[in-house]
Amino acid sequence: MAKHKTPEINSSSTADIAFLLLCYFLMTTTMDQDSGLSRRLPPIPDENQKVEDQKVNRRNIIIVKINSADRLFAGNEVLDVSLLKDKIKLFLTNPLNDPNLPEKEAKEIGSLGMIPVSKGVISLQNDRGTSYEAYIAVQNELVKAVNELRDEFSKAHFGKTYINLDEDEQKMVRDAVPQQISEAEPKDVSKK
Repeated sequence: MAKHKTPEINSSSTADIAFLLLCYFLMTTTMDQDSGLSRRLPPIPDENQKVEDQKVNRRNIIIVKINSADRLFAGNEVLDVSLLKDKIKLFLTNPLNDPNLPEKEAKEIGSLGMIPVSKGVISLQNDRGTSYEAYIAVQNELVKAVNELRDEFSKAHFGKTYINLDEDEQKMVRDAVPQQISEAEPKDVSKK
C-alpha cells in the first residue's frame, strides 16, 4: 500500500492574519477612561514651619454634609442636590450684603482694579457610609456653582466666557472668584 501524505497547513499566512485582526481590534475598540475630580492638593508643609490656626468667621463658612442615607444638608436645611448649585452661588455672591452670609474684601486684581472678593468657604463633610455617586454629585454641583460664577464674572468684565480667556485673564478671574472647598475627613454625620 502506498502511504498518503497529509498536506501541511501554511501557518505563515495565519500569523499575518492574526496580527492584522489584532491591529484592527486595537484601532477600532474604544477604551473607557476614568475621569476623576481635578483637585489641587495643598503643598507639603515645610518641617520647620510653625503651624498656625486660621480663624475663619462663622458667617464665611457653609457646611455641606452628606449622611449615610445620601441626604444632603447645606447650612441648616435639608436640600435636594439639584438645588445645591443655586444655594452655593447665593452664598458666595451675597448680593444683598446679608450679615449672615460671607463678608467681601476689596482686592486689587490686575488691570481690573479693586474688586470685592467673597471670603466664603465651602466645608464638605460626608459620612463613611455615603455612596460614591452622592459624593460625586455634590462635588459636581459645588464646582458647577464656582464655574458659573466665574463665567458670569468673565462675561461682565471681559465679554466672553472663562474658558475663552487667555491665561492672564483666567488668573484674574480665579483671584476674583476663588474656589475654596474644604473637605473634612469622613465621619458619622448620619445622626443629624
